[in-house]
Amino acid sequence: MVAEREAGAGAGAGGSGARSGRAGRAAAFVPQLADFAGEWRIERRIEDRRAAQILHFAGRARFAPEGAGLRYREEGRLVLADGSELVATRDYLWRRMGARIAVTHADGSAFHVFDPAAPEARHACGPDDYRVRYDFGRWPDWRAEWTVTGPRKDYTMSSLYRR
Repeated sequence: MVAEREAGAGAGAGGSGARSGRAGRAAAFVPQLADFAGEWRIERRIEDRRAAQILHFAGRARFAPEGAGLRYREEGRLVLADGSELVATRDYLWRRMGARIAVTHADGSAFHVFDPAAPEARHACGPDDYRVRYDFGRWPDWRAEWTVTGPRKDYTMSSLYRR
């Protein structure tokens, strides 16, 4: 992956995120929902421990205004371990929920809720456990790392988002 920006980069034009911390030290950026609006490039690595393979995804995501939230739509190419490629898409809705952000599936069913100041969440789906940790420390570049375990699942999915 390409080298990342220095920590402390601003939110960019129209950003509304806050920085907090002690005087004299670089403070962590805490994004607000509006900071995600717009286009992002995605690079993703999926380490499937059960199948003993690594997959890669590259594409674009767009957070577009919809009602009181942002519609998330990603599209790109998923490269399988054998080199074959598939077109892959995902859709979610992100909404403000007080100081937190609620993420729902495209059909409106609950997925997870996270606090951008303490960006971790969990989603139980039947026997499967989904845990995410967001990292906004190099904003406007940010990461999402999912660890998924269950009877038939054991993978880590690491995504880098860049403007």
